[in-house]
Amino acid sequence: MQLNDLRLFVRVADCGSLTSAAVELDISSAVASAGLKRLEKELGTTLFIRSTRSLRLTDAGERYLIHCRRALSDLEVGQRAIESTQASISGLVSLSVPSDVGRNVLLPWLDAFLLEYPELKLRLHIGDNLSDFYRDKIDVALRSGKPKDSALVAFKICNSRRVLCASPDYIKRFGEVSSLEQLSQHNCLFFMLDERTHDQWVFNKNGQQYKVRVSANRTCNDADIARRWAVAGQGLVFKSWLDLTDDIESGRLVPLLNDYQGEEADLYLVCPGREHVTPVILLLRDMLRERCKQRLNGVKRLMD
Repeated sequence: MQLNDLRLFVRVADCGSLTSAAVELDISSAVASAGLKRLEKELGTTLFIRSTRSLRLTDAGERYLIHCRRALSDLEVGQRAIESTQASISGLVSLSVPSDVGRNVLLPWLDAFLLEYPELKLRLHIGDNLSDFYRDKIDVALRSGKPKDSALVAFKICNSRRVLCASPDYIKRFGEVSSLEQLSQHNCLFFMLDERTHDQWVFNKNGQQYKVRVSANRTCNDADIARRWAVAGQGLVFKSWLDLTDDIESGRLVPLLNDYQGEEADLYLVCPGREHVTPVILLLRDMLRERCKQRLNGVKRLMD
């Protein structure tokens, strides 16, 4: 399947005319017609209903056009990424990151990234509320969970889950949690995301989902504070493995209810649109994927 045939197909669909598309692409009508026939033969289906004056997409053509546009757009992004390796990475990138992973995990990674690309400048926004890309002048944001807005471009960085933890001191004073029902007897530390208090904790076991409404004597709009409260023995915390790995490895926190899986907390790098996906952002994406993979390998060792 030839790339030029795919481009031709999209232009013909947009123009509604083989002749007009051929003029735009600076090829003859005969070459354009041959390209369409070649593509239809490859696909084994008819893409257009032809009349003497115009072309109209078939149902198969309508469906294929959606995927074809997306594929060509992805190829253009990939081409820009390749071209970026031959150019100097410079300029300013404005990055928004969550409070906990931003302060306690990302900072040394970003230091190394800027050391590798000394012409690059970073403006860092730390906070758990979702940023407004245009109002706050954000180029790219790191967030937990896939965004609901389909207009945004989201690159998955890693798979992660929340884990229930408490400090050894808290466990000594109040005992371990051996069942979901016992959560009601414990102080469960809250944090807020976009003004919504995270007071319903979701667990999974053997394909069954369990939602537990919990209570707390303290809440904060900064998820890093909830982690610090837990380390200080103030209650239970339910946060991503990415956030808590260091505390668990050091023994400051102990995982609880290990026969349950916490809810998903996958990490995504999000841009306001495909046109905002620059070579710098693709390099940042690749760095974050590799670093998170290395960090989460430590989780596997902890659980073995």
